[in-house]
Amino acid sequence: MRSSHELDRVRVIFDDDHAVASAGLLLPATLAGHLGIEALADEMIDLGDRVGGAHPGRKVLTLVHSMVAGGDSIDDADVLRCGSTAEVLGHRVMAPSTLGTFLRSFTFGHVRQLDRLSEAVLGNAWAAGAGPADAPMTIDLDSTITEVHGKTKQGAAYGYTRQLGYHPLMATRADTGEVLHARMRKGSANTGRGAERFVNELIPRIRRAGATGPLTLRADSGFYSGKVIGALGRHDVRFSITVNLNEAVRKAIDAIDAAAWVGIDYTEAGEAQVAETAYRGHRLVVRRTRLVEAQATLWPDWRHHAFLTDREGTAVELDADHRRHAVVELAIRDLKEGAGMNHCPSGRFFANAAWLVMATLAHNLLRWVASIGLGITGPVVAKTVRRRYLTLPGRLTRSARRRRLHLPRQWPWATAFSEALVRLRSVQLAR
Repeated sequence: MRSSHELDRVRVIFDDDHAVASAGLLLPATLAGHLGIEALADEMIDLGDRVGGAHPGRKVLTLVHSMVAGGDSIDDADVLRCGSTAEVLGHRVMAPSTLGTFLRSFTFGHVRQLDRLSEAVLGNAWAAGAGPADAPMTIDLDSTITEVHGKTKQGAAYGYTRQLGYHPLMATRADTGEVLHARMRKGSANTGRGAERFVNELIPRIRRAGATGPLTLRADSGFYSGKVIGALGRHDVRFSITVNLNEAVRKAIDAIDAAAWVGIDYTEAGEAQVAETAYRGHRLVVRRTRLVEAQATLWPDWRHHAFLTDREGTAVELDADHRRHAVVELAIRDLKEGAGMNHCPSGRFFANAAWLVMATLAHNLLRWVASIGLGITGPVVAKTVRRRYLTLPGRLTRSARRRRLHLPRQWPWATAFSEALVRLRSVQLAR
């Protein structure tokens, strides 16, 4: 039996210039190059003579690749500078101090330039095969609390969760988890604040990116308002939005005939039924649930959940689809745990607003690698892709004027990695 003390005799030396940290970053870096992200950033982001404004493309890509690799702070970008890692990224890797200066140079207008970049890259990725084209697409609208550390950060405040942070808006694509649009807001912002304007930006953005099919938007009660519904109507977008159970809604529910309720599958210790009525010129679909048997003593009465919609289909079908709005939480989870939004790193509001947009770009880049390269359809778990395809050790060598990236023998996902690299290298954008 080997002694556990053998590890104590292993000598550790940090001296390999050819080592590559997270060698699998070759996949997203290849796709980023074929999508033209660096050139688009240099073209669209103009910081003028502000300090840190030169060469925005390489700075954006450094931050994006750091987040793709799992970094959630500016200093984490330093891992991209070790050994030969920069040589598999296709751009010069910038120092964390330079990246911090770059982020602090952003104003509101510069963040909007970054929005244009994000939209352009989205359009390129969709044109390369990741888009919905003319197929129906469902959009989930939600908000989240992004935590900050320190009470001197601009715009940070305590919201309804009693956490110090910001309260950004975001819209995601239901079938893939891509972030279609995001907007940073102060931590004290009400859930629905700016929702109408956000919708007015979101839908044209999606259309310009290449989604030509029918659109449906799902949201919870925080976004229910006549202005939001009006904006969706002007853009010809169907909707399914939860409503608060105010007095008028309760009266409408109480007026539903007892025979109209239809039973649906629920837990063994409870029952659920669905019915519909009219409310303010739209369909009001209601699901009611209650406990049965011994558990009924805890909550014997019906509990109601209602949403307003203008969609076609039976109440049972629409209720089942509306409940799938919860998939937006999976995208938000990956944004926070895998793409940099675990917290906001800067003391300046617009620096953090820029950080949010770049985090969504990193989040989407990971999904495009999965859909275009790996052939994965449907939602993606970021940590799974990262563990299998990105964070593997490598070593870069040169021989006969050719570079070779040596990866571990018998890596379980080697075949999928190689096939993905071939697909990503074949991406060509229309000129």
